[in-house]
Amino acid sequence: MDMITIARRFFTALEVADLESARALCADTFRGSQNGGPAMDVDTLMQFTTAVHAVVPDFRYEDAIRWQTDGGFVEEHNVCGTLPDKSTFKLTVCVVAEVEDGKITTLREYVDTGAAAGLLKALQPS
Repeated sequence: MDMITIARRFFTALEVADLESARALCADTFRGSQNGGPAMDVDTLMQFTTAVHAVVPDFRYEDAIRWQTDGGFVEEHNVCGTLPDKSTFKLTVCVVAEVEDGKITTLREYVDTGAAAGLLKALQPS
């Protein structure tokens, strides 16, 4: 499977909360991070995905642009949806991934945290 297909399948699975398919595309040693923060394993990523879908029922990716690299892929996309207070958001995100043997080993996501403030607030426990 080529890198672009892996990226497309991975983000499609996350978009529709198909955690089994998303997990299958990740290596057992998967490590992800957001804005250089603490590393998360695949279980933490799946928990985060579930939490986002719980507060953003129309969660979606738009305008994806993907590039294959020597050892993975880069994807830029907009993360969009409607928050519980009925406001909408659109975040431009860049993801850099490393892939070995058809599995994502490392995923680094970069997003403007100011633009993500509404989503981050919605994810806080009440």
